Amino acid sequence: MKLTSSQRVNRTARSSSNSSSCLAPSQPARQRCVATPAAAKEVTLLDYGAGNVRSVRNAIKKLGYTIKDVSKPSDITAADKLIFPGVGAFGQAMDVLQQRNYVKPLVDYIQSGKPFFGICLGLQLLFEGSTESGGREGLALIPGQVSQFDTSRGLPVPHIGWNTLEQLRASDLLAAAAPSDRVYFVHSYRAMPQEANADWVLSTTNYGEDFVSAVSKGAAMATQFHPEKSGALGLAILRGFLEPDSAEARAAAAAANARQLAGLACPDGPERGLAKRVIACLDVRSNDSGDLVVTKGDQYDVREKEGERDVRNLGKPVELAARYFDEGADEVAFLNITGFRDCPLEDLPMLGVLQAASERVFVPLTVGGGIRGFSAQGRDYAALTVASEYFRSGADKVSIGSDAVLAAEEYYAAGCVTNGSTAIEQISEVYGKQAVVVSIDPRRVYVKDPSDTKHTCVKASVPGPEGEAWCWWQCTVKGGREGRDIDAVQLAKAVEAMGAGEIMLNCIDNDG
Repeated sequence: MKLTSSQRVNRTARSSSNSSSCLAPSQPARQRCVATPAAAKEVTLLDYGAGNVRSVRNAIKKLGYTIKDVSKPSDITAADKLIFPGVGAFGQAMDVLQQRNYVKPLVDYIQSGKPFFGICLGLQLLFEGSTESGGREGLALIPGQVSQFDTSRGLPVPHIGWNTLEQLRASDLLAAAAPSDRVYFVHSYRAMPQEANADWVLSTTNYGEDFVSAVSKGAAMATQFHPEKSGALGLAILRGFLEPDSAEARAAAAAANARQLAGLACPDGPERGLAKRVIACLDVRSNDSGDLVVTKGDQYDVREKEGERDVRNLGKPVELAARYFDEGADEVAFLNITGFRDCPLEDLPMLGVLQAASERVFVPLTVGGGIRGFSAQGRDYAALTVASEYFRSGADKVSIGSDAVLAAEEYYAAGCVTNGSTAIEQISEVYGKQAVVVSIDPRRVYVKDPSDTKHTCVKASVPGPEGEAWCWWQCTVKGGREGRDIDAVQLAKAVEAMGAGEIMLNCIDNDG
């Protein structure tokens, strides 16, 4: 397992201790979700084709429901329960809704009082508009504008990780969540609570400021966080929408009350906010028999030291991912360590791994290896095409390695100017910064004095082979096999400018 410098804690309910203005009710004031008996176990899903909706589908199926997809405006009108998972940019989502003539049926459906649940962008679109995409109008059901987090507060944007909820009133939707519990957020824009939308705001969350994290009015509900990626608690929240009167929902609410009372008894007081994350990073490649296995290298040598030098086999990717999820991992990353030399769209086993893992793992999934533009059989494929296939197969984020190094070199050669052609820019433009992780694989290069190099140097914790006291961190490509004349700090600054949302920093020198 590798740690990131993002934030998260506790394994079981993904919680620490906390307090709130209201207890999570075992019998909350009901905001009823009523469906006709014939359609009691069917959910209509409004999937407009952006991002990973497979995880939402799998969560719905996990709770025992079948799915009917919206293919025409009348499907929205006919729905008994409607879920709208939004991923990507505000403007792009509104464009699709307008092009397909979904806007009026969607507004009419929500105003009719039938059960509606929006996720992430599905919450933001309910507001009057957003400053994203140059400024766009929304569905205008909730007063207020959506805008980017205030970067002057010194916090990184996007807001990514597990954070707590401040529930303002009781509800079926959040009955399973104690104030100390954490759910998964990943977004750059947020709506703010104000007097005009107070009758909608169900909970707020703090990230330098209090923003709207859940809304509810009548049977219309939405969350800024991703319940389908928030583990067992997220599934319980989804159940709170789908079947608030079920025995499972009542049991989850009672357990939340118990967690809250235990938290209030903590002598050190409540703990709130974003917390550290533990990410299980699984290096995946084909063995000599052609099967995908999880392996581990020693300085990138993944073969056994003795015998026939087989690829070291630590287990099957899906089984290990499910095990780490059960043990409390906050995210799982699959890194295809031979992806740089393969044709990504022909990597059917890896796509199959993602599809199978998303049925058993309800935390974020990242995939890396070969996320780049390429040519095959006389055709050119953009990096965005590759990423889209991975998103459709179950990935929430893509990790870019070697291609990011080469793009950064071009960025500096052009005078620190972006041109929109890189994989990072293309993917972040469509799916948002939060969908792009850059994996930096550096190794130490020792120098006697910082003045001997143009690169950012640090005092070496271990002296070099000739007693050098300083080193800089050289970025590598092709699975660590080739070093480039760019350091980790330069790369991090360049990819941030291009639109990357996260950095995964891996030290090659400590590999193995």
